[in-house]
Amino acid sequence: MDIEDFKAGHAVQQSTGYKAFFPMPINQMYTWRSPVINVLLEKATLQLGTINSFSRFVPDIALFIRMHIVKEATESSRIEGTETNMEEVLVKWNDINPERRDDWKEVSSYIEAMNYAISRLETLPLSSRLLKETHKILLTNNVRGDHKSPGEFRTSQNWIGGAAINDAVFIPPPFHEVDRLMGDLENFIHNESLEVPHLIKIALAHYQFETIHPFLDGNGRVGRLMIPLYLIDNKIIEKPILYLSDFFEKNRWSYYDNLMAVRKNNDLGQWIKFFLEGINQTCQAASQRLLKIMELRHDCQAARIITLGKKAPNAKKLLDYLFTQPIVTAQEIANELGISAVSTYKMLYDFIDIGILKEMTGFKRNRFFVFREYLDIFNG
Repeated sequence: MDIEDFKAGHAVQQSTGYKAFFPMPINQMYTWRSPVINVLLEKATLQLGTINSFSRFVPDIALFIRMHIVKEATESSRIEGTETNMEEVLVKWNDINPERRDDWKEVSSYIEAMNYAISRLETLPLSSRLLKETHKILLTNNVRGDHKSPGEFRTSQNWIGGAAINDAVFIPPPFHEVDRLMGDLENFIHNESLEVPHLIKIALAHYQFETIHPFLDGNGRVGRLMIPLYLIDNKIIEKPILYLSDFFEKNRWSYYDNLMAVRKNNDLGQWIKFFLEGINQTCQAASQRLLKIMELRHDCQAARIITLGKKAPNAKKLLDYLFTQPIVTAQEIANELGISAVSTYKMLYDFIDIGILKEMTGFKRNRFFVFREYLDIFNG
């Protein structure tokens, strides 16, 4: 099917008075005539190759993956209305302002769900089953979602926007259509006979998932997580360092408008262009971030830690830890390095003197120390 002829679906009057949208199945071949899509697809593919090379050659890439996941969880949850920032996510629950703990829990559950899904890909392909398992972790023990059927497709009608269904911006298909539509989506994802480039395929899959809206809550977060899971599952990227939530958050209204333009006007081409541009910009940002991390690490090792002389081996261990956990307490450092309280504080003061750590509370007790240069790379 040429995307110019794509029919997204149609609204159907329901007995209760509202119209629900019935999307068309998507498990079919797609073609296009737009040269703009061809150019964006080529750029995005090249950018993915670049970031994949970075992930292979950055020393100890595993050290930095956790922070990429923290950033993604924070940005993806922010789209849903949470206000937690990366600094708060990186400290423990009991150190958070009680008024912010629900947001902290929501982002932390997202991190747990992401880590689970990425590791689960080793034994289970991207599928409804994997998405349900991930959704269960995302919403279980979560104040805002614990009562919304974690791990199960919905068995009632939901809607997007508006205080009530009758003034909703969009009403997804009735619940009895969800299994059929998700089955079609899963078949499309794994249909190797379709000669559709992977980036076009995941653009279509993400649109369809958000249109089906199969869960009562958490659809946006699971739908955004589908993107890196698909890329990892299909060996497009080797490491989980590419996430589009930052791009979607910065272009939030364009993101929603482009999804709705497919449903209302069958404008699939514009959605694909927007998605590919998102891949382009996200890859460029991720490559720049990894380059800055490599430069910072080299500077810390070659120009700063080396000045500590005999303390350098333990200092190197602490530096590696800071690249996974850039906000620390003295007790955490003592536990991580297996050293005494006296040695810990000597190490902390050394790291402050050489400009790696800064004390961030101003207190005399219960102090936190931040690797600000590193954290700023992700906050930029």
